[in-house]
Amino acid sequence: METQININQKISFDRKVKNYYPDILTDGALTFLEALHKRFNPKRLQLLDNRVYRQQLLDLGSFPCFPEHTKEIRNCEWSAEKIPSDLLDRRVEITGPVDRKMVINALNSGAKTFMADFEDSNAPLWDNCMQGQQNLKDAVNKTISFYHPKRDKTYHLNAHCATLLVRPRGLHLEEKHLLIENQPISASLIDFGLYVFHNAINLNEQQTGPYYYLPKLEHFTEAIWWNDVINFTEEFLGLAHATIKVTVLIETITASFQLDEIIYALKDHIVGLNCGRWDYIFSYIKKMRNHPEYIVPDRDQVTMASPFMDAYSKLVIQRCHKRNILAIGGMAAQIPIKNDEEKNAAAFAKIRADKEREVRNGHDGTWVAHPDMVKVATEIFDTHMPEANQIANKRTDIQITEKQLIEVPKGTITEQGIRKNINVAIHYIATWLGGNGAVALYNLMEDAATAEISRTQIWQWLQNKVALDDGRTFNQELYQTLLDDELNNIEQQVGAALFEKQTYQNAIQLFRDLVESNELDEFLTTKAYSYL
Repeated sequence: METQININQKISFDRKVKNYYPDILTDGALTFLEALHKRFNPKRLQLLDNRVYRQQLLDLGSFPCFPEHTKEIRNCEWSAEKIPSDLLDRRVEITGPVDRKMVINALNSGAKTFMADFEDSNAPLWDNCMQGQQNLKDAVNKTISFYHPKRDKTYHLNAHCATLLVRPRGLHLEEKHLLIENQPISASLIDFGLYVFHNAINLNEQQTGPYYYLPKLEHFTEAIWWNDVINFTEEFLGLAHATIKVTVLIETITASFQLDEIIYALKDHIVGLNCGRWDYIFSYIKKMRNHPEYIVPDRDQVTMASPFMDAYSKLVIQRCHKRNILAIGGMAAQIPIKNDEEKNAAAFAKIRADKEREVRNGHDGTWVAHPDMVKVATEIFDTHMPEANQIANKRTDIQITEKQLIEVPKGTITEQGIRKNINVAIHYIATWLGGNGAVALYNLMEDAATAEISRTQIWQWLQNKVALDDGRTFNQELYQTLLDDELNNIEQQVGAALFEKQTYQNAIQLFRDLVESNELDEFLTTKAYSYL
């Protein structure tokens, strides 16, 4: 590796890096990142080892449960710290990647908040991540603009914008392009660290603050790690204690058994939990992978009305409101369907039904993926939630058991479901390898979670030689037949020229490696990252 900066001999860039972003990777920022790395990366690696150990226990039949040794935390009366005023009303949140146009449009969308995403909807090219930091810095400074040459239009921020939150990449991911003592820095730490370093003071002057979404936590000890990172950061940067606020995504099956513990670990900083529904289904499949009795049907048949999903959502609401924080609902991935009024009306009807379920259950807000969906979601929450939130609705009527949280969803496995999983996964992976992590597929805005569900379902079904609804067995022969057929369909959909390019060919090979292996890879993005 070649040292490209002179701050010290411990920090270097991967030799493939061409752009060094001196306005973002300043000496001060790099000193801060080095301090974070040295103090917290060893523990991060230990936490990842702990995930492996817990998976081994799951494989042996030790299913998730409410931890006995933390029973006092669950049963005692305590509360998280006060929520800042600009986070009390989050009835509609929009999410999306950190590219410049998206940042402007999302902040202007009319949503209460915008989650700028370095994780599942962002393909982590070096330039995507560093330009994303610059885009957020410019947005905080109110200097961001974007010129669209084809439309001959310049985009600027409106006078009133959504409150900004940032989702760093998960603990399992690394940033291979920046090395400290020849070791890649944690992707979580670089995304978190650069945003707070460059923007905390300016945000505080604007009567807001550095707000984050924390993804893919699997255990309350990981929340403790994040709390330690936050406390250290506030002290290092001279910020008042509890300046940094976080919302935790509950998107793993194991985390749903430790909601109070996660809130308690972050109680000075946490303002809410979010139901990350697609990743939650992916986690359910992954964690139960060694148990044939936990086969999940076609993913389209698994909805928030499925008993285990309904239980998880309601438990999140109850535990959040008991601790006086917000319970944010899940994503509506639908996007407007142009030139087809019937399909467009059906998409909006799905959103209405989904959002009505959430607000009636007691959620304080919800997610949408497209600016055109903000209005319909807002109308529903305005109708059923006249106050800023529903924290006062404690849902003491809810009693969720361990059994309910892992109840197997009912449904069938169909040829259509297999084909859809193959098709969507390969399309998404190819686009991700091309540098785009937010992909419109079949009138839905998809991110990495959809591809994760798709490939894990194919793996699970193939490993267990499941019976299809028409009586056939999903074996290697049938898989190969359907794969070959879908590859032909994909080639027709994108054209021979694009299909033969490296992104699609690599995506096909990666998909096959993932689903044909005897062992299930934890995340496709870690394996796919080597291609970037």
